[in-house]
Amino acid sequence: MVETITGAIAEAGAQIGKSLVVVLLGVVAWWVFRRVGRRAVDRVGRGEDLDALERRQRAETLWSASRRVVAIALGLTVVLTLAVVWGIPIAPLLAVGSAVGVAVGFGAQSLVKDVIAGFFILAEDQFGIGDVIAIAGVSGKVEEIRLRVTVLRDFEGNRHYVPNGVIDVTSNLTQEFSMVVMDIGIAYREAIDRALEVLAEVLAEVQADPDWASFLIEPPELLGVEALGDSAVVLRASMKVAPAERLRLRRETLRRVKNRFDAEDIEIAFPHLTVYFGEGVPSA
Repeated sequence: MVETITGAIAEAGAQIGKSLVVVLLGVVAWWVFRRVGRRAVDRVGRGEDLDALERRQRAETLWSASRRVVAIALGLTVVLTLAVVWGIPIAPLLAVGSAVGVAVGFGAQSLVKDVIAGFFILAEDQFGIGDVIAIAGVSGKVEEIRLRVTVLRDFEGNRHYVPNGVIDVTSNLTQEFSMVVMDIGIAYREAIDRALEVLAEVLAEVQADPDWASFLIEPPELLGVEALGDSAVVLRASMKVAPAERLRLRRETLRRVKNRFDAEDIEIAFPHLTVYFGEGVPSA
């Protein structure tokens, strides 16, 4: 009897020891994966040029998704190994898991659709973490790309969770480069050629400023008269810029345009309302 109890205790101790080893190996494997993966992502994203920025965004996106996949796979492996250590038959578990998987597959087709769509988003590099995109009626900066949802943060701070399966058209506003297009309306009484000349000078000033020139991919372009509107002559200029600096460069350029037009006494148009009472209408 004593020998039986002693044997049972020894066997339980051995199982506990094996279980601790399995858990420890799982923790070590996860730590090594995170450390090696983080170093690889940092190595890929080195540099300050646009190519390095694109590589860094793509690496961060794949790293975010792969962490979740590896965590699930590693967790299942540890659980199944512990079941084998403790003598729990895993064949019934696998059979039940397969049956549940089939049932869930039929009952959660939208979930499967979201996951498949998420896989293709990552594989095709449609957008990455840090990009500004417009999808499914909302727009904002991509914070996370999960296999089921894409997480956006808009400019008002709201967080949007968009299921990948409902994304049919994606507008990426910051992939590779961004275009800053500025339409500036001046009053009809102003000399168009003079206004164009002043606007060209402002664009040249931005290009010559070392604080802003590094964000320009190509020299600014003055496109000319875009439209004769109801109350303004619309002048258009564009700049090809680094994606992350699109809004800052646009705001700075518009600030300079306003200050320069004020200094040159060039009126920036605003809507006018003329009330006509019918006096002086010639008779037929």
